[in-house]
Amino acid sequence: MLEHGGDIKGFQDEFGTRPLDFSANIAPFGVPEPVRQAMVAALDDMVDYPDPLCRNLVAALAAHEQLPESYILCGAGCSDLLFRLAAACKPQRVLLCAPGFTEYEHAFDTMQPAYEYYELIPEQGFSVGEDILERIQPGLDAVVLCQPNNPTGVSIPRALLQQVLERCAVTGTLLIMDECFIGFMDDADQLTLVPLLAENPQLVVLKAFTKIYGIPGMRLGYALCSDAALIERLRQAGQPWAVSTLAQAAGRAALTCDDYVDAVRTTVSAERAFLRNAFATRGIDVTGSANFLFFHLDNSESFIAAMRAQGVLVRDCSNYRNLALGWYRVAVRTHEENLRLLAALDAVLPQLTKEA
Repeated sequence: MLEHGGDIKGFQDEFGTRPLDFSANIAPFGVPEPVRQAMVAALDDMVDYPDPLCRNLVAALAAHEQLPESYILCGAGCSDLLFRLAAACKPQRVLLCAPGFTEYEHAFDTMQPAYEYYELIPEQGFSVGEDILERIQPGLDAVVLCQPNNPTGVSIPRALLQQVLERCAVTGTLLIMDECFIGFMDDADQLTLVPLLAENPQLVVLKAFTKIYGIPGMRLGYALCSDAALIERLRQAGQPWAVSTLAQAAGRAALTCDDYVDAVRTTVSAERAFLRNAFATRGIDVTGSANFLFFHLDNSESFIAAMRAQGVLVRDCSNYRNLALGWYRVAVRTHEENLRLLAALDAVLPQLTKEA
């Protein structure tokens, strides 16, 4: 069974058509045209091995993030970098949020660490509280946090994250901060930890081109850290040509697409509010501050299959730790697509009520 969303091929094999995919949280405008053009132009370079150091892409990222090039390592998506972190750091004790992105455990499972879990619960709005500081003790090798959390979409206050950083510095704990969705948030500049990298060598920030630029098939991400020795260990922990020539060209072009990103953020902000209100009028409470919404439905055993029959993929979140059947996540897409989601929802909800 596939654990993540975005199984377009499986739907096409079953129904013979392409679904409306709300199960994967990707920018809704498709591949930016400059990225498409850059990949075509790079085809002639495929006769050579990719630059293993991604020099041109790293230089572009350094300018984009306003960081030294030495802070940056590119990889084949965030997942690749997570597996590199596991191999390079070999943590024996890891603190994770539950629920949280399942790929964190998949990556660290390779080192067979002892996991500890900070439980996010509905009664507290799935929020991370100050009590997490008590969980960061000497002997804890790594803490993994996501801003905003996946799948709940709940953010962590910057002030609390600074306390977490300070605590990690005292205990010798690595803080791995997943910011792959932060670009969709209205207050991203106030929440990112990138400006704190220089003062905190125990901090690693992970980012990806997957979401905000709408190119998940390209598999491109990067790690940011001021610890040069750790960056080098991460480099050595993976294959030398992890980032293809096309991916490097796509990444450089994507970083020039400011208008595209602005349009995505504006649309997502407006449509997130629209969907939040639309769900509320249907009696469904949602959380989410990025490009996805998280919600619960009672008596919803057939919800995924019913929405699938309507041609809409929704993410079943019951495979996340600390969540049971009934928790779901949907992406925020264009207004027309969101209307189609709501139409499918309206067709399915009465069916669920009858089954109850």
